[in-house]
Amino acid sequence: MHRAFLLSLVLTIILSVFLILKSLEKDVVFFLSPTDIKNLEEIDSKKIRVGGMVKNKSININSDKINFIVTDFKNEINVSYSGSVPNLFSENKGVVAEGFLQDRNYLKAVKILAKHDENYMPPEVKEALKDK
Repeated sequence: MHRAFLLSLVLTIILSVFLILKSLEKDVVFFLSPTDIKNLEEIDSKKIRVGGMVKNKSININSDKINFIVTDFKNEINVSYSGSVPNLFSENKGVVAEGFLQDRNYLKAVKILAKHDENYMPPEVKEALKDK
């Protein structure tokens, strides 16, 4: 009787952990630099974050879309985004774009993360740029 209770308790805990991890799986967003993207073996449909610096003279604003290039000074990726960008978004500043890769050269962003002061750089971006 005591063993049956312990066994059912262990199985319940294992099942609970599995279900929690499975439900969080869809919210996991991986961070990659442009160089990491160039080195990918295959492109999948998962949401990712690309970080680096906005390349100088790369911002092109249309009526409903903004296009720009994110660089880690080794490689670059073109980013397209529809929506308003943070006030501190500008050339030669750090940026993290969240979205879906179309190929190794193009990210369709759903969110631009640059809501920080001009001196702050996300740790992932700083680490990626340190290897330049």
